[in-house]
Amino acid sequence: MRINKKDRQFCRRVRREFLWQTGAGFGAVALASMLDADGFFSSAQAAEETLGNPLAAKPPHFAPKAKSIIFLFMYGGPSHIDTFDYKPSMVGMDGKTVNVKTFGRGGHRNAGRVVEPRWKFKQYGECGKWVSDLFPHVGQCVDDIAFLHSMTADSPIHGSAMLMMNSGKILSGSPALGSWVNYGLGSVNENLPGFVVMLDPTGGPISGAKNWSSGYMPATYQGTVLRSKGSPILDLQPPKGTTREVQREMLDSLAAINARHMQSHNQHSDLASRISSYELAFKMQEHAPEAVDLSSEDAETLELYGVGNPKTDDFGRRCIIARRLVERGVRCIQLYSGGAHNDDNWDAHGDLEVNHNRHAGATDQPVAALLKDLKRRGLLDSTLVVWGGEFGRQPTAEYAQGSGRDHNSYGFTMWMAGGGIKGGVSLGTTDELGSAAVEKPLHVKHLHATILHQLGLHPNRLSYFYGGLDQKLVGVEHVDPIQEIIA
Repeated sequence: MRINKKDRQFCRRVRREFLWQTGAGFGAVALASMLDADGFFSSAQAAEETLGNPLAAKPPHFAPKAKSIIFLFMYGGPSHIDTFDYKPSMVGMDGKTVNVKTFGRGGHRNAGRVVEPRWKFKQYGECGKWVSDLFPHVGQCVDDIAFLHSMTADSPIHGSAMLMMNSGKILSGSPALGSWVNYGLGSVNENLPGFVVMLDPTGGPISGAKNWSSGYMPATYQGTVLRSKGSPILDLQPPKGTTREVQREMLDSLAAINARHMQSHNQHSDLASRISSYELAFKMQEHAPEAVDLSSEDAETLELYGVGNPKTDDFGRRCIIARRLVERGVRCIQLYSGGAHNDDNWDAHGDLEVNHNRHAGATDQPVAALLKDLKRRGLLDSTLVVWGGEFGRQPTAEYAQGSGRDHNSYGFTMWMAGGGIKGGVSLGTTDELGSAAVEKPLHVKHLHATILHQLGLHPNRLSYFYGGLDQKLVGVEHVDPIQEIIA
């Protein structure tokens, strides 16, 4: 017997009412409890609260340790065994051929010529951490840092590896980490973006804006590129002759139109999201230039960051701006060291020493200054600082001659500091050559889960419905934060 559409709808309604009312309503109580445990009501409430302003501040899932994150992205892939992953057994092996499995842009290999670490290591801090001579300033901060020596990723190719480190996926189209933070927490500053990106003066990284895209989320959650010199945000100023009074009148008119639309349709309009963006741009015209203006910084602070020194001036300025943005409530700031291609970034395929001396020399003092400055201002406890690239580098030479290393996603080092992270600890190990993680392998998803957790967001509950699925930064499978480094 064929049941018509109207009868099918009636049967479904009766089934729902039966389940809801069975047992004097206790079935409803159980269902509500299950939905709440899955975050259904908190998600619905958050969605309802942000209908008018998608960037409105939202409560975290639980008490956070950190309020902001500064991600220091060493684009190109710094060599872990030449920076923070001490391998004394490699000393004296230079030039020897060893059997070791590697996979980089040159494909899969089973043997190679060893390139022993090109810099000496020494111990720093009360924890006695071994650090390369490339980072003498950061070495002074090791008691505030948790080193992750067994990081792994899914791709040894820059484009896909960059996307994974930034969005959790090797394919484009997913929201960046900062977009997830913006979506989950909103912004406590109505005058600046919640997600800011500062690029290297040589240019942006491979894949460009995909690395700070909001993906399938509204564009209001995407990263905003901020410049340390000149106009801080391109195309921010209105056309000549457009006064702020005229802009204000235009925004008020748009808001009135949207209010009528909302009232008549009883649903969220995309116009509301666009008005929120226009409103933010209107406010940034006044406040963005002040945020990047270092004239109020004293001489001691500028010297601490290396401002004025041609080698460290650019990254030093951007690190100070990152601190100033944190002070102004910006949730997520990402700084890129290295841009464009070849030796303009950490991608040391040719002369390893020339490449890493250049980039470490430009960032070591500013990075250490950022940690010290945040700490003395009482901001390090609430600011999570992350350092690393999209992968590491191999222990063997890429070519028959020279010290260049190919990409290595099998094992590399990243570090975290502040924001409720234990200092003076090292977690995980790679093998004696640094070719692959062997103890406590950690995936990029574990790093993302830890970042979200420290910000008060449950990594397995923060989701965005798209394409018929509850999409998550950490993917569909349960992922735990790295508990060993959480204070």
